Amino acid sequence: MTMNAVQFQHPAYGRMREVTEYASVAVAHNPGPMTLEGTNTWILSAPHQKGCVIVDPGPGDDAHIALLTQGKRIDLVLVTHRHQDHTDGIDALFAKSGAPVRAFLPEYCRGDGEPLRNEEIIHACGLDITVLAAPGHTADSAMFLVPGESAAAVLTGDTILGHGSTVLDATDGNLADYLDTLEKAAKIGHGLIGLPGHGPERADVAEAAREYQAHRLHRLNQIRAALDELGDDATAREVVEHVYVDVDSALWGAAEASVHAQLAYLRRRA
Repeated sequence: MTMNAVQFQHPAYGRMREVTEYASVAVAHNPGPMTLEGTNTWILSAPHQKGCVIVDPGPGDDAHIALLTQGKRIDLVLVTHRHQDHTDGIDALFAKSGAPVRAFLPEYCRGDGEPLRNEEIIHACGLDITVLAAPGHTADSAMFLVPGESAAAVLTGDTILGHGSTVLDATDGNLADYLDTLEKAAKIGHGLIGLPGHGPERADVAEAAREYQAHRLHRLNQIRAALDELGDDATAREVVEHVYVDVDSALWGAAEASVHAQLAYLRRRA
């Protein structure tokens, strides 16, 4: 695997971009409102190792999967959460590499890969990778803590993005869980690089988590104020149209999912 692409900036489509001495990123060419510049697939390997760990195969895109399989032997595949832009490439990558796939949800595991366990340490490719349950964006979300001699990092999946904010899934996103996960990230992330599921890397995970906490609390205050005007039985769509005037209306459908979670959070505490 050629990882001499440090001169390229995000997004560097069609190549590996080295970010730390053990982490490189391949950005899938699936840009959009929900995926930002595209889905990040992370390639982890300690120096001088022959194998690597892939985090999030990405979409089922032949060119992207071919890029991932052109270099180092793939020894393990990890999944941050179930969304299709992170998981549709699982079967193609498994077919080409035979590497076990591990996720919190058993239906995304392949080969002899077992479901992830919170706080377990995975020893692979010269690295000790700590699994951290990170529910909120989805119930099955995970983060991965990876040490490094010069810079430790946290792979944050869609819990913390490279820029912008995260939508809470309409089916199992949970704001209380998400705030707890952000607090966990803030406590462990001081001085650690954030390697997100979308967007460029973050300089400091704790700082990013505090920004996200402040954003969520600001939105909650806006929704409380909206309910004062619209009434306690206002629908999520009505709240979106009242509160998210600073967001492109093309994204209001996604915002509605987050508002559902925020309304559930407020109404459980009423």
